[in-house]
Amino acid sequence: MKDLQELGTEDLREHVAAELARTRRRSAQLTDAVDDEDLVKQHSPLMSPLVWDLAHVGSQEELWLVRDVGGREPVRPDIDDLYDAFQHRRADRPELPLLGPTEARQYLSTVRDKVFDLLDETPMEGRRLVDRAFAFGMIVQHEQQHDETMLATHQLRDGPPALDAEPPPPGETALPSEVYVPAGHFTMGTSTEAWALDNERPAHEVHVEAFHLDTTPVTNAEFARFIDAGGYHDPRWWSEAGQRYRHKASLEAPRFWIRDGGRWMRSRFGHVEEVPCDEPVVHVSFYEAEAYAAWAGKRLPTEQEWEKAARFDPATGRSRRYPWGDEDPTPDHANLGQSHLQPAPAGAYPLGEAPCGARQLIGDVWEWTSSDFLPYPGFAAFPYREYSEVFFGADHKVLRGGSFGTDRAACRGTFRNWDFPIRRQIFAGFRCARTPIPDER
Repeated sequence: MKDLQELGTEDLREHVAAELARTRRRSAQLTDAVDDEDLVKQHSPLMSPLVWDLAHVGSQEELWLVRDVGGREPVRPDIDDLYDAFQHRRADRPELPLLGPTEARQYLSTVRDKVFDLLDETPMEGRRLVDRAFAFGMIVQHEQQHDETMLATHQLRDGPPALDAEPPPPGETALPSEVYVPAGHFTMGTSTEAWALDNERPAHEVHVEAFHLDTTPVTNAEFARFIDAGGYHDPRWWSEAGQRYRHKASLEAPRFWIRDGGRWMRSRFGHVEEVPCDEPVVHVSFYEAEAYAAWAGKRLPTEQEWEKAARFDPATGRSRRYPWGDEDPTPDHANLGQSHLQPAPAGAYPLGEAPCGARQLIGDVWEWTSSDFLPYPGFAAFPYREYSEVFFGADHKVLRGGSFGTDRAACRGTFRNWDFPIRRQIFAGFRCARTPIPDER
C-alpha cells in the first residue's frame, strides 16, 4: 500500500473508498463467473461453498466497520454465528441455512452502503482501530484473502473454465542458480506500516548467518527430476511426519498433475495442459518442499532468511518495504492480483529483483519456509486474538511472498501467511537455501 502516513484525512478517505471498491469488484468477478448452482455447491471438503465466503466478507465488514467503528445498529445479527469461521468447519458449512446468492449479494450491498456512509464521518485518528484507517485496511485485506481462497476453490471445481486472464511475461534463463546473502543484522517486521497486521509487528533486530538462496523458486522441470529420481519413494528425503503424510495421502506428484505417457499434464482452472517446464512448481505441501530440498542437498530457508533476502538493502543498511524498494507493486514488479492465472516463468520481473539478486520473492507462488508460525518479541494481539495468536505454534508453517492470486493490498515484505504443512490446494511453491561450506562465499 502507498505510504498512508503522508496522506491527509480526505485523501486517506478517498484511498479507502477506492480500495474497498476495487476489492469488491474482484469478489464480484469470482462469484459472477459461475451460476447459482456452482455458488452453493461445495467443490471440495477443504473449502467452503463460494456463497459462504461471499456472505462472510460482508459479515466481517458489518461487525468491524458498521457496528464497531460506526456504532450503527446491526444489519443481520441473526447470521453472526453462521459466518463465524471458528464456529463451523468448512466441511460442514453446506449444511447450514446460509444466505442464497441473491440474498448474500443484497446483504453485501446494504452493508457497503452503510460503510461508505460512515467513512465520510469517521475520524482517522484518536483510536487505534481507526488510526490511519486501520480497520478499513484490515477489512480490505480480509476480503482480498477470501478472494484468494475463492480463487483456490475455482481451481478445485469441475467443469469448463469460468475465469480467464492474459499469460504472464516471459522469464529469463541466464541467471545464476543462487545468490549469496552475507551474515549480519537486519530489521525484521514493522512498527510503521499503517495497515500491517499484528503478527508482522513489532520491528526488531535479527542476526542471520550467511546463506545461499535460490535465485528463483524451484521450477516444474526441477521438481520433475526429483520425481523421476524416485524422490517420492525414497525415505532418505522425508521427515518422519512427511513420510506418514506421503503414505496416507498416496503422494506421487504435485496436486493437479496427471501422468500422460511420458509427459506430465496438469489441470488449471478448467484447462488441461502440459506442465510448463519453466514455471515455479505450485500446489506442493511443506513436506514435499522439504523432501525436494533434502534431495537437492539443500534445505528450506528460515523465515528470517527469507525476509532478509527480500528486504535488506546493504547499500543503505535498512529494510525496504518490498524487494525493489518502498513503492507499491506494479504489474512490472510482480505477478499479483489474479492478473495472470498462473505463475510467471522463472526469472521474470527483473524490476522486482531484490538487492541480493533474488527474483520473484513477491508474487507467483507462496514460498514455504522451515519456520513455525510464532510471535515476534513484543507481540500484542490486535484487534482480536483469533487473527494470529490462536494459530501460533508448531502446527503451522510460515509461507512468505504471496502468489499470483494474492492482491497487492495483502502482500508486502513483512506479510506472514501460515498453514498446515499438509496443505496442497493453496498456491504454494518454494525455493531452497543452503549454508555455505567453510571459506565459500
